[in-house]
Amino acid sequence: MRIFILLLFSLSLSIVHAADSLRIALISDLHYLASGLAAQGKAAERYEAATGRNVSELHSVLDATLDSIVNAKTEVLLIAGDMTNHGERDSHIELLGKIEPLRAAGMRIFVIPGNHDINVPNARAYRENEIAPTPGISPSEFEQLYAPFGYSEALRRDTASLSYLTALTDSLWLLCIDTNRYAEYKSSSISGGRILPETLQWALDILREVREKRITVLGMMHHGLVEHLPYQSVFFADYLIDDWENNARILADNGLQVVFTGHFHANDITSLTSENGNRIFDVETGSLSQYPLPFRLLTLKGKTLDIDTRFVESIPGNADLQEKYRLKMEAFSRHSTGAKLQNLGMPISGEAREALAEMLVQMSLLHAHGDETLDDKILKAVVQFAAVAGDDDFDVQSFQLDFPPADNQLTIQLK
Repeated sequence: MRIFILLLFSLSLSIVHAADSLRIALISDLHYLASGLAAQGKAAERYEAATGRNVSELHSVLDATLDSIVNAKTEVLLIAGDMTNHGERDSHIELLGKIEPLRAAGMRIFVIPGNHDINVPNARAYRENEIAPTPGISPSEFEQLYAPFGYSEALRRDTASLSYLTALTDSLWLLCIDTNRYAEYKSSSISGGRILPETLQWALDILREVREKRITVLGMMHHGLVEHLPYQSVFFADYLIDDWENNARILADNGLQVVFTGHFHANDITSLTSENGNRIFDVETGSLSQYPLPFRLLTLKGKTLDIDTRFVESIPGNADLQEKYRLKMEAFSRHSTGAKLQNLGMPISGEAREALAEMLVQMSLLHAHGDETLDDKILKAVVQFAAVAGDDDFDVQSFQLDFPPADNQLTIQLK
C-alpha cells in the first residue's frame, strides 16, 4: 500500500507545482526507538512504564503520519529534532529507512537535530531482562547520515554548529538553526538550548543579504524561541533558548517572520513583536510520541501561510489510541507535578498544593493539545486553588490559559 501511495504522490508533483503553492508537512519529537532495541521482555516493559511509550504503537503512529503526509501531496517535510529516543545509532538508521522512500519518490525532507539525537551518553537498549548501553552518533556522523535530508544541498553551512541554509524555492529559503548543547554532554543529554554567538552572526548575515534579493526566509530549530505560556521562562526555562527574548527581537528585526520549533511536546503558536514593530511567530509542534500525537500540514501560496493541524487518533487494532495516550499523559503529569511542587517547598497548605497540582495537570493536557479552552474540569481546579489560596478577588472570567493567536488552524500573512 505504501508503494502505491508513493507512486501516486510522485505522479502528482507536477499538479501541485502548477497550482503555484508549496505543501509543507511538519513533525517533531518522534523519539524513535528501533525495534531491535526494545525486544519483548521485562526491560522493555520497564521502559514503557517509565516513559509511557509503547514502541510498537508509536511505530504505527509514525507510519500513519507518513501515509497521511504522502496522501496530502506534500512536497516538503520538516522534522524539528528529537528524531530518536536517546540518539541510538540503530534508531537513526531505522528511522532513515522509513523516510528515505518518501525522498526517493520526490519529497524533499529537511531535519535539524534535537537534544536527544547526538552524543547522548546514556543511549540504551531494552532487550528481554537487560538494559544495556548501545552506540550513539557524533555530530559528524549525524551530518553524514542525514546528508540527503538538508546537509548535502545546503546553500550555506555554519562552521560553529550543524546549522544550515537551504532553498525551498527560488524565492523561499529555510534557515535551520542548531540550538543544542551536545558538546557539553557528560552523563546525559542537556534539555536547555542556545544559539551560539557565531551561529547568530552567521544567521544575521544571511537575513541581511536576502533583503536585497526579495527572498522570504522561514526558520526551524528544536528549542522554543518565544514564550508559549505565562511564566514559561521561569518554570520551564530549559524549553526556550537562552536569552530568548533578545534573540527573538534580533531575528524579527532582521526579517525572520516564522520559526518552526518542537521540544516542549505541545501544540502551540505564539508570537513576539519587537519595539520596531516586527513580528515573529514561533510555530511549536507537539510530539509524535505523546498525546495528542499531532502533525501539521502547511500551504504557502504567495505570502499567505495556512497552517492545518491533524492528530493521529487511531491505528490498526487500537481505535482509542489518542484517549489512551491522554490518560497516560494525565497520570505522568500528576506524578511529576506533585513531586515538583513538593520539592519547591512552597509555604502553602497540603490542600492548596493538591489544588495547584490538579490545576497544573489539567493545564498541561490542554496546552499539549493547543487552543486551550476553559472547560468545567479546569475551571473547577482553578476556582478551588483560588479559594484555598485565599484569593477573594479572583475573577475566573478573566483567567486566560493561552497566548494568541490560534494554535491549530491559523493563517499567517507574511510581508
